[in-house]
Amino acid sequence: MSDDVVHRLSVEGVDPLALAGVNDANLLELARRLGVRVSLRGDSLSLAGPAAAIERAGSVAQALIDLARMGENLDVHDVERLVTEEAGGDGVRPPADPVKIILPGLRRVIQPKTAGQREYLRSIAEHDIVIGIGPAGTGKTYLAVAAAIDALARKRVRRIILARPAVEAGENLGFLPGDLQEKVDPYLRPLYDALEDMMPRERVQKALETRTIEIAPLAYMRGRTLNDAFVILDEAQNATGMQMKMFLTRLGVNSRAVITGDKTQIDLPIREDSGLLQVERILPGIEGIGFVYLGDTDVVRHRLVRDIIRAYAEDAQG
Repeated sequence: MSDDVVHRLSVEGVDPLALAGVNDANLLELARRLGVRVSLRGDSLSLAGPAAAIERAGSVAQALIDLARMGENLDVHDVERLVTEEAGGDGVRPPADPVKIILPGLRRVIQPKTAGQREYLRSIAEHDIVIGIGPAGTGKTYLAVAAAIDALARKRVRRIILARPAVEAGENLGFLPGDLQEKVDPYLRPLYDALEDMMPRERVQKALETRTIEIAPLAYMRGRTLNDAFVILDEAQNATGMQMKMFLTRLGVNSRAVITGDKTQIDLPIREDSGLLQVERILPGIEGIGFVYLGDTDVVRHRLVRDIIRAYAEDAQG
C-alpha cells in the first residue's frame, strides 16, 4: 500500500537461525502479532507496514536482534514476551551494559531475558542479601544458581550452599526408604537439576564430594557459621519465621545470600507462619538487603505457565 513505510535494521554479526528461529518461526510470529511484513536478507532485517505498526515492531525487532547478538537462541515465546513488554510501555531494548554470566565449560551464555530478570541479577551483584519474590517459571532459582557458580569460578567465594525447607507440597509422601540423605533428596532435586544444567555432571559430583558445593535441607543450617560462601535459600515461602531468622543469622565473613520464594505457593499449615512474609514486612530499608519482585511478564517457561498464573491470581481475587 502507498502509505506503508519500510524500516531496515542491521543484523550484522547475528546468527540468522538464532534470530529467525526454525522455519522463520520468530519472524512469522513478529509479523502476525504486530501486523507488519518481515524479511531477512543478508545483513538486513526489513519491516514493512503502517507507520504506527512499524514503530512498535522496530522496537521489538531490535530487542530480538540484540538478544541474538549476545548468543541467545530465541523462540516464539521470546517474541511474545517482548511484544508484551513493548505494549506495557516500559521499552524492550536490553540495556547498554547487559548482565550476562559466562560459565566455565558451557558453550552458551546465561543472561536475563526480561527487565525483571535483569534487575534481579543486578541486585545480586550489588547486595549481600537479595530476596527474590515471584511466581513459578521466572528464573529465580536458576539465575541465583548461575550467579553462585560464577562467583565460585571467579574465586569470590570458596563454596556454594543450597538449602530448601523440607516441606511437602500439599501431599503426604509417607514413609520414604533409605538413609537420611536419601529421604531428603526428593525435596532438593530441583537444585541438583539447576546445577547439572550449568556444569558437567562429573564436575558437579566432584564439587559435592569435596563439599565445595553443598545441598542440604534448611534444618541442617542450625548452629553453623557460613564464611566465604554463596548461600541460596530456595522455596523460602515454606520456611517458618524462626527458620528464616536462623538462616539469615548464619551468614559469616565474605558471604552473600539469595532467598527465593513464591507467596502464592505457601505449603505451611498456617500461611502467616511463612518466614518469607515476615522478612518482606520487617527487612525493607536495611542497607545491603535488596528486594526484587518478579511478575508474570518475567515467566520464561511455556507461554501457558504465564496464562495459568494469571488465571489463578484472578480466581483468588474473586
